[in-house]
Amino acid sequence: MSLTLLVLAAGMGSRYGGLKQIDPVGPSGEFVLDYSVHDALWAGFDRVVFVIRRDFEEEFRRVVISRYEKTMDVDVVYQERKDLPEPHVCPPGREKPWGTGHAIWAARRAIETPFLVVNADDFYGMEAFSRIALFLKGAGGKGGLGMGMVAYPLRNTLSEHGAVSRGICDVTPDNLLKSVEEHTGIVRKDGHIEGTDTSGAVRALTGSEPVSMNFWAFTPEVFSQLEKCLCSFLDSGGKENPKSEFYIPSAVSEIIASGAAPASVIPTTGRWFGVTYREDREAVTATFSELVRQGLYKTPLWSHAS
Repeated sequence: MSLTLLVLAAGMGSRYGGLKQIDPVGPSGEFVLDYSVHDALWAGFDRVVFVIRRDFEEEFRRVVISRYEKTMDVDVVYQERKDLPEPHVCPPGREKPWGTGHAIWAARRAIETPFLVVNADDFYGMEAFSRIALFLKGAGGKGGLGMGMVAYPLRNTLSEHGAVSRGICDVTPDNLLKSVEEHTGIVRKDGHIEGTDTSGAVRALTGSEPVSMNFWAFTPEVFSQLEKCLCSFLDSGGKENPKSEFYIPSAVSEIIASGAAPASVIPTTGRWFGVTYREDREAVTATFSELVRQGLYKTPLWSHAS
């Protein structure tokens, strides 16, 4: 069964001030997204679609796409503020992107197979890709809407250099997602972990809580559901607030509540990491070098990704 990797990269230019300023983290200048492409292909994915901003397409093709276009099926789609479901129109002066849920919807015309969504600047690990590939092949064979995610233990996603925000999942005993609640200011403090929930209350956390790191699996039927959720978001005031965003967890929660389909939660003991703070870069670079030393990856990575 054909599987597609959808990489959310539209925020790269704004986050780093242009692709030229993205710091390579691998021994041969690999970006974090190179590891996602490699691990997805290793797990059985055969196509990659990048969601980017149109204004840095030329540079993205030169810096990133050129590494893969001769050895695999690669495509790009654009996340644009004016791309909204009819009859909605982007308000004048809107500068902020519409969020990760909108970024997935932007790929609706480019994907016809079960697919996995990842952030461009997050490392998820080979185990997560292997597990989600098995889920997608099963979901695709059943027909209809299928949704799933890999959840990481909270303690495996923290930064040593400051507080983070995480979506903590409420999961049923049979590994179905009930809801995702965003917690902010999560930090290790005096030997324990604490964070602030949506009510503003500071909560003690064990570190074993399953969290969403935007590692979502869908069948193509999700696009029509996402459009309904996006319209609901816009109609309920999202269009008027210049800073509002349409996020994946809220869309999935709405789809679950509608009864359209459940979402499976696939646990992993693996470690997620990314460069949340500038100080994280040194540890991330050292980790990739160690993974190469252990023989888990070869370098340059893109030469071994097909």
